[in-house]
Amino acid sequence: MLKMKKNVLKITAILGLTTVLLNSCGPNENAPLVYFPDMYFPVAYDPLMKAQDAYSDHENEIPAFVKNNGATGLSPVEGSVAQNKDGVFEESKLPKTPDEYNTGYDASKAISASPLNPANAAKDIERGKMLFDRTCSACHGTGGDGQGPIVQSGAYSGVPNYADREITVGSVHYVLTNGRNAMGSYAGQLNAGDRWRVAMYVINAFKKSAAPAPAAAATPAKTETTETKK
Repeated sequence: MLKMKKNVLKITAILGLTTVLLNSCGPNENAPLVYFPDMYFPVAYDPLMKAQDAYSDHENEIPAFVKNNGATGLSPVEGSVAQNKDGVFEESKLPKTPDEYNTGYDASKAISASPLNPANAAKDIERGKMLFDRTCSACHGTGGDGQGPIVQSGAYSGVPNYADREITVGSVHYVLTNGRNAMGSYAGQLNAGDRWRVAMYVINAFKKSAAPAPAAAATPAKTETTETKK
């Protein structure tokens, strides 16, 4: 009899403990007291919508989200993901066939100014120089003469001297975007705005010296004419 009572107590204790464990581990949507609610109620943020706390009635008050009007789709850290912040390029304009490429290249030669803000030209050219030295000078040379270290090593040849080429800021940008001959596209290395900045630097540094020559020659001619009349 005593042994039976002990067995009943053991069974009762086991059943009671099992009930407690099952209730504590099971789903409970209305917990009376919750520690660390962010962990108890995980919040899945939708980057296109305002974040709202799953355990309250108010929107998420994380400062970064508040500054973004509550939206959780924040901009990437500067330099981590290429973005077209300058808004000067459309993917749909990329050539799809050789004929489209040649037509686009010919048209690009007529472009004599970049679409970037002219007020920032000095800064844009300065950045263009930095990017050119890092990205292009290995082949084109820091002087734009086509004698970069890769060419001088004999590993690569046929890189032209900018001074010998008929180029414009538009054609340089076009080649940076789409490639030409043995040179591939650099759209993966330079974003849209920076390709224009490199093109601006190339024209400013390697073709600018040839442009003022006619104007300089014209000035003495006018002076001589004036003196003759006198």
